[in-house]
Amino acid sequence: MDKLKLEILTPNGVIYNGYALSVVLPGEEGEFGVLAHHASLTTLLEAGVIDIEKEDKSIESILINWGVVQVDEEKVIVLVEGAVAIRGDNEGSIALALEDAKKLISDIADSNPAIASVAAKLESAAQRLL
Repeated sequence: MDKLKLEILTPNGVIYNGYALSVVLPGEEGEFGVLAHHASLTTLLEAGVIDIEKEDKSIESILINWGVVQVDEEKVIVLVEGAVAIRGDNEGSIALALEDAKKLISDIADSNPAIASVAAKLESAAQRLL
């Protein structure tokens, strides 16, 4: 299966920089998936979870508050205002990532009616890791 280059950037630095088989993004009109050789597009992203299918078929989830994505046939670049990667080597680091994610959700809760959906996806991502 072909892969694509994925970069997720915040004002504080790089959250993800690597290759992926696919990525699912929370677009303004709803979630959409991107595979290698996708048609070029640039669009706004809403608060939600980015799901990355890595080369080893594992899924990594990153919670974002809002941003913009630029897609071309070879690369996906995501610029977001705030993001938290839901990953870790042990239960302690995963729990810390979940706390950071819950703080990000609470910071955007007043501005987005879809927060319940985001919280559910966050819990689902956490369950995959534990």
